[in-house]
Amino acid sequence: MYIERLSLTDYRNYAALDLSFSPQINVLIGENAQGKTNIMESIYVLSMAKSHRTSNDRELIRWEQEYGKIEGDIQRKFGKLPLELIISKKGKKAKVNHLEQNRLSHYIGQLNVVMFAPEDLNLVKGSPQVRRRFLDMEIGQISPVYLHDLLTFQKILKQRNAILKDNRGKLELTDVMFDIYTEQYIQLSVQIIRKRFHFIELLQKWAEPIHEGISRGLEQLKITYGTLKDLKSGQTVEQMEEILSRRLHEVRRRELERGMTLIGPHRDDLHFFVNGYDIQTYGSQGQQRTTALSLKLAEIELVKQEVGETPVLLLDDVLSELDDYRQSHLLNTMQGQVQTFVTTTNIAGIDHETIRKAKMFEVSAGHVVKED
Repeated sequence: MYIERLSLTDYRNYAALDLSFSPQINVLIGENAQGKTNIMESIYVLSMAKSHRTSNDRELIRWEQEYGKIEGDIQRKFGKLPLELIISKKGKKAKVNHLEQNRLSHYIGQLNVVMFAPEDLNLVKGSPQVRRRFLDMEIGQISPVYLHDLLTFQKILKQRNAILKDNRGKLELTDVMFDIYTEQYIQLSVQIIRKRFHFIELLQKWAEPIHEGISRGLEQLKITYGTLKDLKSGQTVEQMEEILSRRLHEVRRRELERGMTLIGPHRDDLHFFVNGYDIQTYGSQGQQRTTALSLKLAEIELVKQEVGETPVLLLDDVLSELDDYRQSHLLNTMQGQVQTFVTTTNIAGIDHETIRKAKMFEVSAGHVVKED
């Protein structure tokens, strides 16, 4: 798949913008704070209906305007697919092929993207929250059911936590609604955990050989899911529900002391091992960056396998963060295979045939000039 055309109305610093893209490489050149990343972000928002930079949708709307709009013509293997997303202070409206969608979970997945930005280099060494967000966003792209379960889970978790907070400090809790929420919480948690196990197994399959190639055969990457130690990938739904139910019963007193839910998908993590060592703790910066790059390149293959089409790759100011060898590996991978968007302040330091064949756009103060 690829983006043929992108149109912005009152989005960030763009009053109006209409661009046509190459199905291969598109480079956005300009100084910092001119609007390059805003274009990149708009593509991500068109795909995921949320920003990777902010949780406040109002920031996406141009100053003093009521709404912002992103439109895109996507080429899929079955033909052209128009997408439209309107962001207002009241919420979002999404259209697929000019038809409004009653749920965003029905909209997400029409355009698949893989974003690689400098903050993604923190995927390995950053907080567990960063890695959970990575899991949720990527699985959500290929599984609308997961997205629906996750949203429902978050609502149930909030309700369960509210009761625990109201009863904080008590030795016992007798509340019929709490028992109902706990039962729903267990069922949804198991669905989410099972999906995550499956996704990580697929990610391992693709990331391991990629990492081995980047490290010139010297390193072997292992990815594991950090959840309750009794939960295993091959267990049945019933086995997982019984384990989670038992563990929640065991920590009930502590949950009442703390006033919050202490175990479940919202506390889980990803772990990365290179040649048996935990690189989050013991790895060099180079090893951590190689792992982050391996994960992003593996995502491309994983999405392609799951949806039957290659996703769009967004490289937001990340090439300058990679050394020449990792940079070349990334550029060689995308050459002629993946529609790619690159933002950079200068292409002088990027000596690669892929960039020389790219369609260039110069970005300055919220305006874009196509260079060729």
